Amino acid sequence: MEHWDVVVVGGGPAGAACAAAARRADPSARVLVLDRAEFPRDKVCGDGIAPEALDVLAGLGMDPKELTEGYPGVSRLRLRSPGGTTVERAMHRPASVVPRAVFDDRLLTAALSSGAVLRRHVVRRIDVHPTHVEVDSVLTAGVVVGADGAESVIRRAVGVPANRPGQLAIAIRGYAPVPAGLDGVQAILTTEQRWPAYAWSFPLGNRRANVGYGELVSGGVNREGLLAGLERLLPGVQAEDLKAHRLPLSTGRPRQPDGRVLLAGDAASLINPLTGEGIFYAVLSGALAGAAAVGGGDAGSAYRTGLRRRLGRHLMHSSTASWASRWPRVMDAVFRAAAGDQRVFDDVVRLGLAEGRLTGRTLTRAARHLR
Repeated sequence: MEHWDVVVVGGGPAGAACAAAARRADPSARVLVLDRAEFPRDKVCGDGIAPEALDVLAGLGMDPKELTEGYPGVSRLRLRSPGGTTVERAMHRPASVVPRAVFDDRLLTAALSSGAVLRRHVVRRIDVHPTHVEVDSVLTAGVVVGADGAESVIRRAVGVPANRPGQLAIAIRGYAPVPAGLDGVQAILTTEQRWPAYAWSFPLGNRRANVGYGELVSGGVNREGLLAGLERLLPGVQAEDLKAHRLPLSTGRPRQPDGRVLLAGDAASLINPLTGEGIFYAVLSGALAGAAAVGGGDAGSAYRTGLRRRLGRHLMHSSTASWASRWPRVMDAVFRAAAGDQRVFDDVVRLGLAEGRLTGRTLTRAARHLR
Protein backbone atom coordinates (compact mmCIF):
# COMPACT_ATOMS: atom_id res chain seq x y z
CA MET A 1 0.00 0.00 0.00
CA GLU A 2 1.18 3.51 -0.73
CA HIS A 3 2.39 5.45 2.28
CA TRP A 4 1.88 9.12 3.17
CA ASP A 5 3.43 11.03 6.03
CA VAL A 6 0.16 12.78 6.88
CA VAL A 7 -3.36 11.92 5.74
CA VAL A 8 -5.97 14.58 6.46
CA VAL A 9 -9.58 13.39 6.36
CA GLY A 10 -11.75 16.35 5.39
CA GLY A 11 -10.94 19.28 3.12
CA GLY A 12 -12.81 22.04 4.96
CA PRO A 13 -11.10 24.86 6.88
CA ALA A 14 -9.60 22.57 9.55
CA GLY A 15 -8.31 20.08 6.98
CA ALA A 16 -6.98 22.68 4.57
CA ALA A 17 -5.18 24.56 7.35
CA CYS A 18 -3.76 21.26 8.61
CA ALA A 19 -2.40 20.31 5.20
CA ALA A 20 -0.82 23.72 4.69
CA ALA A 21 0.70 23.71 8.17
CA ALA A 22 2.18 20.24 7.74
CA ARG A 23 3.82 21.25 4.48
CA ARG A 24 5.06 24.47 6.04
CA ALA A 25 6.54 22.62 9.01
CA ASP A 26 8.22 20.05 6.76
CA PRO A 27 8.34 20.91 3.04
CA SER A 28 9.37 17.33 2.28
CA ALA A 29 6.33 15.80 3.99
CA ARG A 30 3.95 13.84 1.76
CA VAL A 31 0.50 15.14 2.68
CA LEU A 32 -2.76 13.72 1.32
CA VAL A 33 -6.22 15.26 1.82
CA LEU A 34 -9.22 12.96 1.47
CA ASP A 35 -12.76 14.30 1.12
CA ARG A 36 -16.02 12.70 0.10
CA ALA A 37 -17.18 15.83 -1.76
CA GLU A 38 -16.07 17.48 -4.95
CA PHE A 39 -15.07 21.10 -4.44
CA PRO A 40 -16.51 23.69 -4.61
CA ARG A 41 -19.28 22.43 -2.38
CA ASP A 42 -21.73 24.08 -0.01
CA LYS A 43 -21.40 23.70 3.75
CA VAL A 44 -24.15 24.56 6.20
CA CYS A 45 -22.73 27.43 8.26
CA GLY A 46 -23.24 31.06 9.19
CA ASP A 47 -20.42 32.03 6.77
CA GLY A 48 -18.94 34.52 9.25
CA ILE A 49 -15.15 34.68 9.39
CA ALA A 50 -13.47 36.48 12.27
CA PRO A 51 -10.34 38.48 11.41
CA GLU A 52 -8.38 36.30 13.84
CA ALA A 53 -9.11 33.28 11.60
CA LEU A 54 -7.58 35.13 8.67
CA ASP A 55 -4.55 35.94 10.86
CA VAL A 56 -3.96 32.21 11.36
CA LEU A 57 -4.17 31.59 7.63
CA ALA A 58 -1.84 34.49 6.89
CA GLY A 59 0.65 32.80 9.21
CA LEU A 60 0.48 29.78 6.91
CA GLY A 61 1.43 31.92 3.92
CA MET A 62 -2.08 32.52 2.56
CA ASP A 63 -3.39 35.90 1.43
CA PRO A 64 -6.53 36.94 3.38
CA LYS A 65 -7.50 39.36 0.60
CA GLU A 66 -7.57 36.55 -1.94
CA LEU A 67 -9.62 34.36 0.39
CA THR A 68 -12.27 37.07 0.91
CA GLU A 69 -12.14 38.87 -2.45
CA GLY A 70 -15.54 40.09 -3.61
CA TYR A 71 -17.04 40.15 -0.13
CA PRO A 72 -16.61 43.46 1.72
CA GLY A 73 -15.67 43.52 5.37
CA VAL A 74 -18.42 44.08 7.94
CA SER A 75 -17.36 46.46 10.67
CA ARG A 76 -20.48 46.64 12.87
CA LEU A 77 -22.05 44.04 15.12
CA ARG A 78 -25.42 44.18 16.85
CA LEU A 79 -26.08 42.06 19.92
CA ARG A 80 -29.43 41.62 21.67
CA SER A 81 -29.68 40.03 25.10
CA PRO A 82 -32.48 37.70 26.25
CA GLY A 83 -34.08 40.59 28.12
CA GLY A 84 -34.01 42.86 25.08
CA THR A 85 -30.92 44.98 25.76
CA THR A 86 -29.45 45.88 22.37
CA VAL A 87 -25.94 47.10 21.69
CA GLU A 88 -24.47 47.93 18.30
CA ARG A 89 -20.87 49.04 17.89
CA ALA A 90 -17.96 48.86 15.50
CA MET A 91 -15.84 45.78 16.07
CA HIS A 92 -12.14 46.17 16.80
CA ARG A 93 -11.52 44.83 13.26
CA PRO A 94 -13.99 44.13 10.45
CA ALA A 95 -15.22 40.58 10.02
CA SER A 96 -15.90 38.87 6.70
CA VAL A 97 -18.92 36.95 5.45
CA VAL A 98 -18.06 34.60 2.59
CA PRO A 99 -20.25 31.66 1.50
CA ARG A 100 -18.56 28.42 2.40
CA ALA A 101 -18.87 27.19 -1.18
CA VAL A 102 -16.49 30.02 -2.07
CA PHE A 103 -14.30 30.27 1.03
CA ASP A 104 -13.59 26.57 1.47
CA ASP A 105 -12.70 26.14 -2.20
CA ARG A 106 -10.27 29.07 -2.08
CA LEU A 107 -8.75 27.84 1.15
CA LEU A 108 -8.28 24.29 -0.10
CA THR A 109 -6.79 25.57 -3.35
CA ALA A 110 -4.27 27.59 -1.35
CA ALA A 111 -3.40 24.53 0.74
CA LEU A 112 -2.87 22.40 -2.35
CA SER A 113 -0.57 25.02 -3.83
CA SER A 114 1.78 24.28 -0.92
CA GLY A 115 2.28 20.76 -2.27
CA ALA A 116 -0.50 18.76 -0.59
CA VAL A 117 -2.52 16.35 -2.74
CA LEU A 118 -6.33 16.01 -2.83
CA ARG A 119 -8.31 12.85 -3.58
CA ARG A 120 -12.01 12.21 -3.48
CA HIS A 121 -12.57 9.28 -1.18
CA VAL A 122 -15.06 8.27 1.51
CA VAL A 123 -13.10 7.05 4.53
CA ARG A 124 -14.90 4.22 6.29
CA ARG A 125 -12.28 2.66 8.55
CA ILE A 126 -8.87 3.21 10.08
CA ASP A 127 -6.66 0.70 11.88
CA VAL A 128 -4.04 2.12 14.22
CA HIS A 129 -0.72 0.29 14.50
CA PRO A 130 2.38 1.19 16.54
CA THR A 131 4.26 2.46 13.47
CA HIS A 132 1.47 3.69 11.17
CA VAL A 133 -2.25 4.06 10.55
CA GLU A 134 -3.99 2.05 7.85
CA VAL A 135 -6.85 3.72 5.97
CA ASP A 136 -9.51 1.53 4.35
CA SER A 137 -6.84 -1.09 3.57
CA VAL A 138 -5.71 1.02 0.61
CA LEU A 139 -3.04 3.31 2.08
CA THR A 140 -1.03 3.97 5.22
CA ALA A 141 -0.05 7.14 7.02
CA GLY A 142 2.39 8.17 9.68
CA VAL A 143 -0.38 10.30 11.19
CA VAL A 144 -4.08 10.67 10.37
CA VAL A 145 -5.88 13.91 11.19
CA GLY A 146 -9.67 13.73 11.49
CA ALA A 147 -10.99 17.04 10.20
CA ASP A 148 -14.20 15.45 8.98
CA GLY A 149 -16.77 17.51 10.82
CA ALA A 150 -19.49 16.99 13.38
CA GLU A 151 -20.23 13.42 12.26
CA SER A 152 -16.55 12.47 12.24
CA VAL A 153 -15.78 8.92 11.16
CA ILE A 154 -12.26 9.28 12.57
CA ARG A 155 -13.57 10.33 15.99
CA ARG A 156 -15.79 7.26 16.16
CA ALA A 157 -12.98 5.02 14.95
CA VAL A 158 -10.74 5.94 17.90
CA GLY A 159 -13.56 5.43 20.39
CA VAL A 160 -14.25 9.06 21.29
CA PRO A 161 -17.95 9.36 22.22
CA ALA A 162 -20.25 11.99 20.74
CA ASN A 163 -21.29 15.09 22.70
CA ARG A 164 -24.20 14.72 25.07
CA PRO A 165 -27.45 16.54 24.10
CA GLY A 166 -26.72 19.43 26.48
CA GLN A 167 -23.38 19.96 24.75
CA LEU A 168 -24.80 19.78 21.24
CA ALA A 169 -26.71 22.46 19.34
CA ILE A 170 -28.71 22.25 16.15
CA ALA A 171 -29.19 25.17 13.80
CA ILE A 172 -30.98 25.91 10.56
CA ARG A 173 -29.50 28.24 7.96
CA GLY A 174 -30.69 29.89 4.76
CA TYR A 175 -30.16 32.90 2.50
CA ALA A 176 -32.54 35.85 2.38
CA PRO A 177 -32.77 39.56 1.59
CA VAL A 178 -31.05 41.51 4.35
CA PRO A 179 -33.59 42.07 7.17
CA ALA A 180 -34.68 45.65 7.69
CA GLY A 181 -32.11 47.74 9.52
CA LEU A 182 -29.33 45.16 9.24
CA ASP A 183 -27.67 46.09 5.95
CA GLY A 184 -23.94 46.16 6.62
CA VAL A 185 -24.41 44.88 10.18
CA GLN A 186 -23.78 41.45 11.63
CA ALA A 187 -26.45 40.60 14.18
CA ILE A 188 -26.66 37.96 16.91
CA LEU A 189 -30.04 38.06 18.63
CA THR A 190 -31.23 36.12 21.67
CA THR A 191 -34.50 35.72 23.52
CA GLU A 192 -35.76 34.36 26.83
CA GLN A 193 -38.08 32.04 24.93
CA ARG A 194 -36.47 28.60 24.69
CA TRP A 195 -33.24 30.07 26.07
CA PRO A 196 -30.41 29.39 25.37
CA ALA A 197 -31.18 30.07 21.73
CA TYR A 198 -30.13 32.66 19.20
CA ALA A 199 -30.63 33.87 15.65
CA TRP A 200 -28.19 35.59 13.33
CA SER A 201 -28.06 37.70 10.20
CA PHE A 202 -24.70 38.08 8.45
CA PRO A 203 -24.72 40.30 5.32
CA LEU A 204 -22.94 39.11 2.18
CA GLY A 205 -22.65 42.57 0.63
CA ASN A 206 -25.15 42.12 -2.20
CA ARG A 207 -28.34 42.90 -0.25
CA ARG A 208 -28.42 39.24 0.70
CA ALA A 209 -27.68 37.74 4.09
CA ASN A 210 -26.97 34.41 5.68
CA VAL A 211 -29.71 34.00 8.31
CA GLY A 212 -30.30 31.24 10.81
CA TYR A 213 -31.47 30.09 14.21
CA GLY A 214 -30.11 27.52 16.66
CA GLU A 215 -30.64 26.02 20.11
CA LEU A 216 -29.54 23.05 22.21
CA VAL A 217 -30.56 19.55 21.15
CA SER A 218 -31.51 18.83 24.77
CA GLY A 219 -34.47 21.19 24.34
CA GLY A 220 -36.11 18.69 21.99
CA VAL A 221 -36.46 21.11 19.09
CA ASN A 222 -37.51 19.89 15.64
CA ARG A 223 -37.46 21.55 12.20
CA GLU A 224 -40.77 23.30 12.82
CA GLY A 225 -39.42 24.68 16.08
CA LEU A 226 -36.26 25.96 14.39
CA LEU A 227 -38.34 27.72 11.74
CA ALA A 228 -40.58 29.22 14.42
CA GLY A 229 -37.54 30.48 16.31
CA LEU A 230 -36.13 32.08 13.17
CA GLU A 231 -39.43 33.85 12.54
CA ARG A 232 -39.68 34.96 16.16
CA LEU A 233 -36.26 36.64 16.18
CA LEU A 234 -36.15 37.76 12.54
CA PRO A 235 -39.83 38.36 11.76
CA GLY A 236 -40.79 38.33 8.11
CA VAL A 237 -37.50 36.89 6.89
CA GLN A 238 -37.93 35.01 3.61
CA ALA A 239 -35.14 32.45 3.73
CA GLU A 240 -34.26 30.06 0.92
CA ASP A 241 -32.05 26.97 0.76
CA LEU A 242 -32.77 26.16 4.40
CA LYS A 243 -30.59 23.39 5.78
CA ALA A 244 -29.97 22.17 9.31
CA HIS A 245 -26.73 21.03 10.93
CA ARG A 246 -25.47 19.90 14.32
CA LEU A 247 -22.90 21.83 16.32
CA PRO A 248 -20.76 19.86 18.83
CA LEU A 249 -19.90 22.56 21.37
CA SER A 250 -16.55 22.97 23.07
CA THR A 251 -18.20 22.35 26.45
CA GLY A 252 -18.18 18.68 25.38
CA ARG A 253 -14.75 18.58 23.77
CA PRO A 254 -12.86 15.32 24.29
CA ARG A 255 -9.30 14.89 25.46
CA GLN A 256 -7.05 14.67 22.42
CA PRO A 257 -5.74 11.08 22.33
CA ASP A 258 -2.07 10.21 22.29
CA GLY A 259 -0.48 8.64 19.27
CA ARG A 260 -0.98 8.89 15.55
CA VAL A 261 -4.62 10.04 15.25
CA LEU A 262 -5.55 13.69 15.81
CA LEU A 263 -8.92 15.46 15.80
CA ALA A 264 -9.39 19.05 14.64
CA GLY A 265 -12.24 21.52 14.18
CA ASP A 266 -15.79 20.24 14.57
CA ALA A 267 -14.49 16.67 14.89
CA ALA A 268 -12.85 17.79 18.13
CA SER A 269 -16.02 19.59 19.32
CA LEU A 270 -14.35 22.95 18.86
CA ILE A 271 -17.37 25.20 18.43
CA ASN A 272 -17.86 28.24 20.64
CA PRO A 273 -20.79 27.55 23.03
CA LEU A 274 -21.76 31.23 23.17
CA THR A 275 -22.03 32.01 19.45
CA GLY A 276 -21.74 28.77 17.49
CA GLU A 277 -18.58 30.12 15.82
CA GLY A 278 -16.32 27.38 14.52
CA ILE A 279 -14.12 28.61 11.67
CA PHE A 280 -11.54 30.29 13.92
CA TYR A 281 -11.25 27.15 16.03
CA ALA A 282 -11.11 25.05 12.84
CA VAL A 283 -8.20 26.83 11.19
CA LEU A 284 -6.29 27.26 14.45
CA SER A 285 -6.67 23.63 15.54
CA GLY A 286 -5.95 22.48 11.98
CA ALA A 287 -2.75 24.53 11.90
CA LEU A 288 -1.65 23.14 15.27
CA ALA A 289 -2.50 19.59 14.20
CA GLY A 290 -0.57 19.95 10.94
CA ALA A 291 2.54 21.22 12.71
CA ALA A 292 2.35 18.34 15.21
CA ALA A 293 1.53 15.68 12.62
CA VAL A 294 4.97 15.76 10.98
CA GLY A 295 6.39 14.58 14.31
CA GLY A 296 5.07 11.05 13.77
CA GLY A 297 4.28 8.87 16.77
CA ASP A 298 4.45 11.71 19.31
CA ALA A 299 1.97 13.80 17.35
CA GLY A 300 -0.94 13.35 19.76
CA SER A 301 0.98 14.57 22.77
CA ALA A 302 2.53 17.48 20.87
CA TYR A 303 -0.85 18.54 19.49
CA ARG A 304 -2.54 18.36 22.88
CA THR A 305 0.19 20.55 24.35
CA GLY A 306 -0.19 23.07 21.52
CA LEU A 307 -3.96 23.24 21.98
CA ARG A 308 -3.63 23.74 25.73
CA ARG A 309 -1.09 26.53 25.35
CA ARG A 310 -3.06 28.38 22.73
CA LEU A 311 -6.68 27.76 23.71
CA GLY A 312 -6.68 26.29 27.22
CA ARG A 313 -7.50 29.43 29.19
CA HIS A 314 -9.88 30.70 26.53
CA LEU A 315 -11.87 27.45 26.49
CA MET A 316 -12.09 27.53 30.27
CA HIS A 317 -13.40 31.11 30.14
CA SER A 318 -15.87 30.44 27.31
CA SER A 319 -17.22 27.38 29.16
CA THR A 320 -17.60 29.45 32.33
CA ALA A 321 -19.40 32.18 30.39
CA SER A 322 -21.66 29.58 28.79
CA TRP A 323 -22.54 28.20 32.23
CA ALA A 324 -23.26 31.70 33.57
CA SER A 325 -25.39 32.53 30.55
CA ARG A 326 -28.01 30.05 31.74
CA TRP A 327 -29.32 32.99 33.77
CA PRO A 328 -30.64 35.54 31.24
CA ARG A 329 -30.18 38.41 33.68
CA VAL A 330 -26.42 37.76 33.56
CA MET A 331 -26.45 38.14 29.78
CA ASP A 332 -28.53 41.30 30.12
CA ALA A 333 -25.97 42.76 32.52
CA VAL A 334 -23.05 41.94 30.21
CA PHE A 335 -24.79 43.48 27.21
CA ARG A 336 -25.67 46.62 29.16
CA ALA A 337 -22.03 46.90 30.18
CA ALA A 338 -20.97 46.46 26.55
CA ALA A 339 -23.40 49.17 25.48
CA GLY A 340 -21.63 51.63 27.76
CA ASP A 341 -18.02 50.61 27.23
CA GLN A 342 -16.26 49.89 23.92
CA ARG A 343 -13.56 47.86 25.65
CA VAL A 344 -16.13 45.59 27.24
CA PHE A 345 -17.82 45.19 23.86
CA ASP A 346 -14.48 44.23 22.29
CA ASP A 347 -13.82 41.73 25.07
CA VAL A 348 -17.22 40.11 24.56
CA VAL A 349 -16.67 39.86 20.80
CA ARG A 350 -13.25 38.26 21.19
CA LEU A 351 -14.65 35.78 23.71
CA GLY A 352 -17.43 34.76 21.32
CA LEU A 353 -15.61 34.85 17.98
CA ALA A 354 -11.93 34.22 18.66
CA GLU A 355 -9.79 33.37 21.71
CA GLY A 356 -10.74 36.10 24.16
CA ARG A 357 -11.15 35.77 27.92
CA LEU A 358 -13.37 37.11 30.67
CA THR A 359 -11.48 40.22 31.67
CA GLY A 360 -11.63 41.95 35.02
CA ARG A 361 -13.04 45.03 33.35
CA THR A 362 -15.92 43.08 31.81
CA LEU A 363 -16.75 41.27 35.04
CA THR A 364 -16.62 44.47 37.08
CA ARG A 365 -18.79 46.48 34.67
CA ALA A 366 -21.30 43.63 34.32
CA ALA A 367 -21.54 43.20 38.11
CA ARG A 368 -22.64 46.82 38.45
CA HIS A 369 -25.61 46.10 36.18
CA LEU A 370 -26.66 43.08 38.25
CA ARG A 371 -27.38 45.21 41.31
